[in-house]
Amino acid sequence: MAGGWSRDGTVQEQIDASTEDSVKQATSKIPAGESLIHCAECGETIPRARREALPGVRYCIQCQTELDKQASNAAGINRRGSKDSQLR
Repeated sequence: MAGGWSRDGTVQEQIDASTEDSVKQATSKIPAGESLIHCAECGETIPRARREALPGVRYCIQCQTELDKQASNAAGINRRGSKDSQLR
């Protein structure tokens, strides 16, 4: 059912696009490759168990926790084509 000037399926396309963007963003953050032995942020040794559990890990637990906090504070919702995003 189309409403106003939109064609059928427009709302679902917006939902799908937002979901796809979120999945791409999340998968881009997954580490890959060889793990570092020392943290890229503070230089502390990354425990062997962490390096084996997360291939491609670059940060110690403390630095990764801090980076995750900073990222969650900056995250927002942007729904393409929504009225709210057009008003900003």
